[in-house]
Parts: sequence; C-alpha cells; structure tokens
Amino acid sequence: MKPTVAVLLGDPSGIGPELVAKLLAGPEPRQQANVLVVGDRRVFEMGQHVAKVRVPFRGIDSIGQADFGAPEVPVLDVPGVPPGEFTMGQLSAKAGASVLDVIADTLRLARQGALDAIMFAPLNKQAMRMGGSQFSDELHFMAHELQYEGLIRELNVLDNLWLSRVTSHVALSTVSSMITKQRVYEAVELVHRTLRRAGIDRPRIAVAAFNPHGGEGGLFGREEIDEIGPGVEMARAAGMAAEGPFPADTIFLRARKGEYNAIVSMYHDQGQIAMKLMGFDRGVTVQGGLPIPITTPAHGTAFDIAGKGIANPGAIQQAFRLACRMAGTRSAS
Repeated sequence: MKPTVAVLLGDPSGIGPELVAKLLAGPEPRQQANVLVVGDRRVFEMGQHVAKVRVPFRGIDSIGQADFGAPEVPVLDVPGVPPGEFTMGQLSAKAGASVLDVIADTLRLARQGALDAIMFAPLNKQAMRMGGSQFSDELHFMAHELQYEGLIRELNVLDNLWLSRVTSHVALSTVSSMITKQRVYEAVELVHRTLRRAGIDRPRIAVAAFNPHGGEGGLFGREEIDEIGPGVEMARAAGMAAEGPFPADTIFLRARKGEYNAIVSMYHDQGQIAMKLMGFDRGVTVQGGLPIPITTPAHGTAFDIAGKGIANPGAIQQAFRLACRMAGTRSAS
C-alpha cells in the first residue's frame, strides 16, 4: 500500500510554494504515495502561479475528506497569511506564525497515526522566531509538538551519503566544549539507527576529527584523543561499524568513493560545506530521531529569487522520494 505523505508549503515568503507546485505538477509523487498538501490553499495557488504550472486540487477541512484516488490533490486548508499580507523575499512575522500553525496541525495528524511521513518546503528560522516560536529551530519545535523527548539531531543526505553532527546550530566558540565521547557516540548511533530505518542493514560510518590534520597526536589539540576516539570505540563496542577520527579535509573524498554510508562531523559547516559543494541542488535534511520520518530540502527559503519562478526543484524531489522510502521501511517494520 502507498504511504500517506503530508507535503507542507514552507514559508510563503520564500520559494517553498513554488517548489511544491513544481513537485506536484508531475505524476511521480502521486504514484509513490498518497499525497496530502497541508497549508493555506491561497498560498498553494500563488505557488502555482509563480511556477507557471497547474495542479488540480480540492480543498478539504479534515483528512477524513481526502480522496487519494481522485484526480485532484487533496489540500487540507489551514488558513494563514494570504498573499497580499506578506512580501515575497522579505521576513514576515505573520508568515512565520502561519508556518508554526501548519506544522502543529500536521504533527497532530502524525500523533493520531494518520500520516506515514512528512516533507516540508524550506522554512525560515528567523521568521518562525518572529512569529512566536520559542525554539532554536524547527526540529526542536517539532519534537515539542510530537511530545518526544528522545535524542534528536539534523541529518543531511546527498544521494547515498548521510551526514550526522555532534553539534549543530551553536556558536563556533562553544563547539570544543561540547565535543564529548557521549555526544560522539550519540551522533554515530543516531545515523546508524536512521540508516537502518532507510533500509541499510549495516551502515559504514566514518567520524571526522575536529582539529587540523586530526590533531597530529595532540600537537594541535586533544579532542581526538580525549573525546572523539573514545566515542568511536563506544560505538564499535555497541556493534556499529564506525571508524575514525579521520582528518576532516580528506574524509569526504573517501566517502565519495563509496567507502562509507555516513560521516559524523563535529560541527555544522564542517560537513555542510562539503555536502553542498558536492550537490547543492540534491541535498536533503532529515529531522533525525523523531518517531515519524520528516524530510526537507537542505537549502533555505532563497528570498533573493522568491517569486521569480526560477527555483530548482531538484532537492525537494529528492526530499519527497526519501520521505516515501523511509515511510515504506517504517510501515514494513
């Protein structure tokens, strides 16, 4: 049976509505899943206008009204901020608040067991904060709405290569103090567990060093000796195929050759620069650790091109495919 996947429009001021329109203009998404768009139908219509495509849809008030066999895409209408009350390409508190409402409504359906996966178009963290969010990012807001208290971290995916992080949305000045063997172990375990959910039985995981040249035996720092190496050994003792730490300036070369399924980086840009350089238009972010698969394009709201109709849908297509794959594996288990 097809999984039921909710598709969210993202920040209405950005390229999200346009990307969703481009995604759903083709037949592939509805061949892979029962697609439920969640958001303001007026914003969805705007996205089609910007993208210069037409997606037949039917507005509904509850998921019970969705007819996934009909030619129209069901749109669960969550009235938010209509076009005309925000400016394309500009931060908006109203847009951020509407995003929070859509996420909350969607996760309510997830808690009820009505969804198998969620894919959302790009959000803007600053707009969400302006709109009332008390959380640093959407991942922590989602965990709160799902009432989930387990380990969570963003994971990034490019084709068959996954990326986990020991630290993420924090100042660089605090990274060293946050690198502990327990956090290294947790980052390895999370990507190991998520890859198994995605259908890889024994993931091969490489762990990056923090310091130049892997620390040169302590000459450039002791994080590798005191924390990262012991964290890797903890993971190996637990049965995971983890190796490292390896110098960060060569680890992606080995992974690109297919030696590893995943890399664990020590901080955000250490991994993201390499991943985006290798495939910016194909990168996907997974909200790792949550009880339901949730994916999104790895790029942002691209305010500089919002409303111009030129946004590349490559990443949102990959995000949708991965959501479907993870939903299918979840259902089978």
